[in-house]
Amino acid sequence: MSHPLGVEPGKLLEDAEKRQKSMLEQLEALASIESPSEDKAAVDRASRVVAGWFEELGGKIRWHRQKQFGDLLEVRFGAMGRRAKAGAEERRKPILLLGHLDTVWPMGTLAKMPFRVAKGKAFGPGVYDMKAGVVMALHAVAMLRERQALTAPVVLLLVSDEEIGSTVSRAVTEKIAQECSAVFVLEPAQGPQGAYKTARKGVGDYSVHVRGVAAHSGVDFEKGHSAVLELARLIETISQFTDLKTGLTVNPGTICGGTRTNVIAAEAQAEVDVRIARMRDAARVEKLFRGLRATDRDCTLTITGGMNRPPMERSRGTVALFQQAKKLAHAMGFALEEASTGGGSDGNFTAALGIPTLDGMGAVGEGAHATHESIVVSELAKRTALLAGMIGGR
Repeated sequence: MSHPLGVEPGKLLEDAEKRQKSMLEQLEALASIESPSEDKAAVDRASRVVAGWFEELGGKIRWHRQKQFGDLLEVRFGAMGRRAKAGAEERRKPILLLGHLDTVWPMGTLAKMPFRVAKGKAFGPGVYDMKAGVVMALHAVAMLRERQALTAPVVLLLVSDEEIGSTVSRAVTEKIAQECSAVFVLEPAQGPQGAYKTARKGVGDYSVHVRGVAAHSGVDFEKGHSAVLELARLIETISQFTDLKTGLTVNPGTICGGTRTNVIAAEAQAEVDVRIARMRDAARVEKLFRGLRATDRDCTLTITGGMNRPPMERSRGTVALFQQAKKLAHAMGFALEEASTGGGSDGNFTAALGIPTLDGMGAVGEGAHATHESIVVSELAKRTALLAGMIGGR
């Protein structure tokens, strides 16, 4: 099988294997810059290092400045090579490489979880989710530029708030995505087999707040109206919203309420996680939550929140991208599987716009958000070559 650009898949793999040492060195450098979502200065330090790498490669840098969270990094590369010139009249749409530089790990984590390579794995905070994906994108673009095989423009967008809901970056992501022909999400692959992700659940967060009437539990028991008891009844109702057949799950994850055991609780609150597999279930969930009512008329119920990320449904365009990747992986000597996941990413936003989106195109490994977070070193070159092939094959 010959590559559409005339670059044999095996050659791309050879190129990536030669770069493995450099990739690991840059991954260590990036993982050693702690970048928790809530720390703007920390995320900005990481993004400026990455911007320097891409600028050295010839990328045009643009910053989307933020006040509360880290600045968003946009990098653009023009098409090059024979096919690029031949198709210039068509004004080829760019490909979006989408990722994030923030992590869930607080400052100081490196003291307990330093970057290290052992038993064929590279460990460290954020290496799997998803700093390895950033390094892979850098080298995939570099490989194609060296071979004059970047036939379509490329836009890289690295955001700073993905781990906490992408509240400031979503509008930028959606705006850039709408000018692109496809979106490749640099999030880690799924499971030990390293499957690409063709579907993700949508994510919602609802807050259920009950205000009751406080009273002394011994002296004026009958005058009190417990917010805790009312919330308990509501949680029973909410738990019944789950519908496993359609992929709808509802989890009251945290609850709080009351002040002392001898005081009938005046306040109680639950935070509820919601996951949906189908966009049409978003309205259903909203109706269910807004339809909740307090049983005790002396208790007041307030519902806030809603769906944060739409689901990434398995669309025809995404399946076509996966089939292309599967064939390319086979030509490189390994099998590629597809998977769906209950977790969300910024790819949910772009897929909901109708743009073909393929997710999980980063590293193979395990332990996202866990102390054993790691990537499989032997898979790094393979997946970088595959990413390069997909970018060059558009």
